[in-house]
Amino acid sequence: MDLQLKGKRALVSGSHRGTGRAIAHALAREGADVIVHGFEIAAAEEAAAEIRALGFSAVAVAGDICTDAGAADVIAACGDVDILINNYGTADAGSWSRTETDGWIDAYEKNVLSAVRLTRGFMGAMKANGWGRIVMLGTIGSTEPAARMPHYYASKGALATMTVSLAKELAGTGITVNLVSPGLIRTKEVEERFLAQGRERGWGATWEEVEPHVLKSVMGNLTGHIPLPEEIANLVAFVASPLSGAIDALNIRIDGGTTALVT
Repeated sequence: MDLQLKGKRALVSGSHRGTGRAIAHALAREGADVIVHGFEIAAAEEAAAEIRALGFSAVAVAGDICTDAGAADVIAACGDVDILINNYGTADAGSWSRTETDGWIDAYEKNVLSAVRLTRGFMGAMKANGWGRIVMLGTIGSTEPAARMPHYYASKGALATMTVSLAKELAGTGITVNLVSPGLIRTKEVEERFLAQGRERGWGATWEEVEPHVLKSVMGNLTGHIPLPEEIANLVAFVASPLSGAIDALNIRIDGGTTALVT
């Protein structure tokens, strides 16, 4: 399927690693001119060079989008973009009893305000051009938050309300705003963590041996596998494309059916 992204300019925040990197690859494969963002230029350039080596278009930018000044530098370096993927965020450990005020504020700086800064910086030009896509990366925890890491789930939950509010603000402009909410993703870091657990618990030494045990801990997964970063990326690429013009203000869960419910 041709997603009609050729010539579209896309910024993916935090795309120097992990799921963001996979999203940058997916958009580039579909013909978009991708801007890879990292907090350090070396990491961003490494990811951009990887995309260029495959014959696609990518450049690197760096800046601390958790500050107004850093985000302004990134916005200035990018110029206008057609597609903004607010991918950057962190899931820092914590609990109701252990996480202090500064931890909550830090979670909001990283997971909420980083997206707010970039969105405000780019949406004006999108409005002037009459077309744009803004995609937030959230978590299924915005639907079913856990007791642990309350600061993380609260901040990611804010993206759900932001998505609907912004979609209403931009109604009729040609810009859509959506939230893609993954569950557990089989990133390199997740795989390494579970493989280590598998060796300790005698599950085996390969992912094929360990994954069935992991799935037992992810109650309700209907597909029989943990979603890969590339699967998240393919969904994001579609939502960011001209083909998704009727999809707006949605929280789209991609978690192997773990949160199978009627809303």
